[in-house]
Amino acid sequence: MKQKPRKEPVKRSVASAPKKKPERPQVSFGVKNYAMMGVGLVAIIIGYITLAGGSITLAPLLLVLGYCVIIPLGLLLR
Repeated sequence: MKQKPRKEPVKRSVASAPKKKPERPQVSFGVKNYAMMGVGLVAIIIGYITLAGGSITLAPLLLVLGYCVIIPLGLLLR
């Protein structure tokens, strides 16, 4: 009995496949984000002004609140 010749499978190289661009995460800030970051910036500015005036309790409180709470909330809120 004769055997039929086997067909070789078509080898496709990876380079011939269409390349997809890697997707970047979309960062879109809304009005709420900008308002929250603006409030944080105002708190920081007032903190530095009160620090220059000699306040040792209010100034650090405003600076920590602005840098560590309000600005990150402005970045994370959706």
